[in-house]
Amino acid sequence: MGGIPDKIQTWQMVQPTTFNRETKESTPGKLEKTEIPVPELQPGEVLVEVAGCGVCHTDLGYFYDGVPTVSKPPLTLGHEISGTVVAGDEAWIGKEVIIPAVMPCRKCILCKTGRGNRCLAQKMPGNSLGPYGGFSSHIPVPSIDLCEVKDRGDIPLSHLAVVADAATTPYQAAKRADLQPGDNVVVVGITGGVGQYMGQTAKALGAKTVIGIARNQEKLDRALKFGADFVINSTDKDARAVSKEFRGLCKEKGLPGTGWKIFEVTGAKGGQEIALTLVSFTSKLLVLGFSLAKVEYAIGRLMAFDAEIIGTWGCLPEYYPIVLEMALSGKINVPEFVETRPMSAIEETFTEAHKTPPMKRIVLTPDF
Repeated sequence: MGGIPDKIQTWQMVQPTTFNRETKESTPGKLEKTEIPVPELQPGEVLVEVAGCGVCHTDLGYFYDGVPTVSKPPLTLGHEISGTVVAGDEAWIGKEVIIPAVMPCRKCILCKTGRGNRCLAQKMPGNSLGPYGGFSSHIPVPSIDLCEVKDRGDIPLSHLAVVADAATTPYQAAKRADLQPGDNVVVVGITGGVGQYMGQTAKALGAKTVIGIARNQEKLDRALKFGADFVINSTDKDARAVSKEFRGLCKEKGLPGTGWKIFEVTGAKGGQEIALTLVSFTSKLLVLGFSLAKVEYAIGRLMAFDAEIIGTWGCLPEYYPIVLEMALSGKINVPEFVETRPMSAIEETFTEAHKTPPMKRIVLTPDF
C-alpha cells in the first residue's frame, strides 16, 4: 500500500471517436496520459489505490461507438476496479476492496424499493463520477458501497477487479430472472467477458441445463468446462437457423420446449435477434448487453407465449460479498478468465479488444 499521492495519475479519454454522417468521415478517439488533483475527501469518502481495472465492452462503447457518458470528456474510463484504501474513512484505511460499478444514492424511491442498481442518481466510475475512473493510480469513492476482500488466498487482488462488473452483473440478472435450482438456461454470448460468468453463475445457482451460444469454437469448448452443458456455434448462421438447431438439441437431449430463461449478453444486434427467436412459451429473456442497434420483434408473441423480456442493469452493492465468496471458493472461476497487462498498454489494448474480443478479460494494472 502506498501513501497519499500529490496527484492522481490517469489515462483520460480526451475525446471519443466521432463519425460525421454527412461527410462519412470518422475522427479517432484520443486517450491521454495526464495527472489530476487529488480531491478533498468528504465525510464517508475514501481514496483507493487501484490494483487493477478491467476493460469492459461498455468502455469500448464509450470510446468507439458513440455511447454517451454522463460526465463529459475529458474523463477517465473504467468501472471494474479493485484496490486498497489509502485515505479517508478511518475504518477502511489499509483494507483491500472491490468498488461496485454502480453506486446508488440510497435515498430515492428506487433505492428504497430494492431497485438501487438502477438508481437515477447513482455514481458510476468512468461515466458519472465526475472525471474519475479506474484507469488511474487512485480513485475517490463513497465508502458505504465498498466490498471488502478477505482471505483471497493466491488470487491476485488485480484479478478480482472483474467481480465489479463481469461477475456481479450476471448475478443481478439471475436474481431478476428468479433463477431457481432446476431451471434451464440459455446464454447468448457465453464466450464474452460477462457471458463466461453468466454461464458459471447460472450453474452455480443450480441451473439444471446451461446451453451456450457464440461464434468462437475455442471459447465454446472452454465454456463446456466452466458451466455449459451444451454449446451451439452461431458462426454464419442467422437467428432462425440457430433457433432450429436449439430446438433440435432440446429434442435430442430430452429437454423441455418451455420455461427457458434466456440471457442475452452480447450487446450486438445479431445476438439480440437470436435471443428473441428463442423466446417461447413461459420464457424469460434477460437483456444484459447494451446496443444502440434497433431490432424488430412482433411484441404480440409475448402475449401468446405468456413470456417476458426484462432489462437488467449492473448489480446492487449488497450482492457483491455473495459473488466475491463464489469467486474465492471456486464456485465461479476467476483466474482462468483473466489476463493482466500494464496500464501503459491501454491504447493498443482498446484497439485490440474492439477489433477482436479477447480470450480472457483484460485487467490493466497501474504502471505510472
